[in-house]
Amino acid sequence: MAAASVLLLLPSPFLRPSSPAHRARCGIATTTTTSTSGRRGLFLFASRCCPGPRRRAPAAAVPPEHGLSQPQPQARAVGSYEAALGDAKDALYAALEGMNRGIFGMTSEKRSEIHALVELLESKNPTPEPTDKLQDKVDGCWRLVYSTISILGKKRTKLGLRDFISLGDFFQMIDVKEEKAVNVIKFSARALKILSGQLTIEASYKITTKTVDITLDSSTITPDQLMNIFQKNYDMLLAIFNPEGWLEITYVDESLRIGRDDKANIFVLERADPSEV
Repeated sequence: MAAASVLLLLPSPFLRPSSPAHRARCGIATTTTTSTSGRRGLFLFASRCCPGPRRRAPAAAVPPEHGLSQPQPQARAVGSYEAALGDAKDALYAALEGMNRGIFGMTSEKRSEIHALVELLESKNPTPEPTDKLQDKVDGCWRLVYSTISILGKKRTKLGLRDFISLGDFFQMIDVKEEKAVNVIKFSARALKILSGQLTIEASYKITTKTVDITLDSSTITPDQLMNIFQKNYDMLLAIFNPEGWLEITYVDESLRIGRDDKANIFVLERADPSEV
């Protein structure tokens, strides 16, 4: 968003009031004109009661170390860019408030709002070649804050996610040196006195130019009581969270990452503390 600007044209010895009456009077006449670009500018014309133009005293030279430092154009551009990124991220977090990562669906209007903000961030990606910066930008622990993966209707009922099983946090640990990724989906079962457990999915990956090819290595549910609940529909559960395929990182900075996979899913993750897993 471009900030509105006001152009102030300061008095100049070459500017004269537009009429003899004005030249004869003291005071300041303010005239609003329209520039050729269609923008309105404010022009301030000042005249003094004096027989003729007065010479200005030459401005005293100010040593550089005592002068007011002005921000350089490059610094202003960087500041504006960072501010725009910050605004877009804040707007995205606000739109995601109360959406439970989108896992149980949302209105089409809300989805459109979120996806527009995702695309805005992608267009301002501060890391143009993410696969070249995995160690610096991607390695570590992340928490899922939004995904287009959804569990609706019969799937939600069969998995018990409508009645007695709740979804907790989704974490992802990336080990760039080992080319490994571990996804952890937390659960709690109210029917078992708030038993807590998790689905752990381990995968390996390879970099192929701009995308990451992911291969499923193993998956487990712990503890056994939770596995017994999901046993009947385990294939359905794994199919929902199976990471196999390719993924493109479309945005990444120090605290936020966005990716799109070969199934047209969008993933938005934020930096997390590994001790939370």
